[in-house]
Amino acid sequence: MTTTTTVPARTTALLPLLAAGTTMILWASAFIAIRSVGADYSPGSLALGRLLTGSVALTAVALLRPRTIPRGRPLALVIAYGVLWFGIYAVLINAAEHHLDAGTTALVVNVGPILIAVLAGIYLKEGFPRGLVAGLAIAFCGVATIAVATSTGQRDTAGVLLALGAAALYAVGVLLQKQALDTVDPFTATWLGCLAGAAVCLPWAGTLIHEVGTAPASATLGLLYLGVFPTAVAFATWAYALRRMTAGKLSSSSYLVPALAVLLSWAVLGEVPTALALAGGALCLAGVAVTRAWPRKNAEREQQ
Repeated sequence: MTTTTTVPARTTALLPLLAAGTTMILWASAFIAIRSVGADYSPGSLALGRLLTGSVALTAVALLRPRTIPRGRPLALVIAYGVLWFGIYAVLINAAEHHLDAGTTALVVNVGPILIAVLAGIYLKEGFPRGLVAGLAIAFCGVATIAVATSTGQRDTAGVLLALGAAALYAVGVLLQKQALDTVDPFTATWLGCLAGAAVCLPWAGTLIHEVGTAPASATLGLLYLGVFPTAVAFATWAYALRRMTAGKLSSSSYLVPALAVLLSWAVLGEVPTALALAGGALCLAGVAVTRAWPRKNAEREQQ
């Protein structure tokens, strides 16, 4: 009887980690797709096309069974983070990558998890566990190392400001989403958030129509991939994990994205990483491991 209750509990505990891992892999793959699509689609139209594709995919799933649409404050929170994180963030990050190399962009955007940890500690009362702070510091050093290893030397002020803006929207979006998930189920929150993001990007509809007509099929396929996988699937698995984990702890997992992006570039594009980039990836993994292991060790000590 003890065995039958323990196994499902362990499986349930692993599900948020598997969901977070899925998100990180798909978000890392987005760097590869954006790199190949960005030459044919401008930042606004790319964001709109990606979000429209994601909205169609999520709506198709939503129609499979009746869903309760939130009202009042929960709905306002979902719309707010959808506009900020799904919509404006996507435009800013696409624009930033027109000015900065991928390594520098990853470094600047990954200020976001630090902002999330600070804001969540203050406003969501998650506190500042030593393991989380130490892990964030180690992982940030890893991202900085990858940025140095992959940088082309390009330093554009506009690009840095765009990436910083994206990092701030990422942080605020996660905090708003975390509060919305108290009463809204993860899928519905993702679905409505994506619709809100697509709506705010509609001013680029004319540009998108024009670029779809001129872009090669491979670029359009890349856009569709971004909408279905790094958007619809990855944000849904992120929301599932966020509902079951603290915002600070889950956001620390995003430090895996630059490390995974380096490996995916190696596998997909044949871009062989330098030893320094691999060392940075190892630091990212170590930092995320610290954020996971430290609380568990402390809990075990308290039980002894």
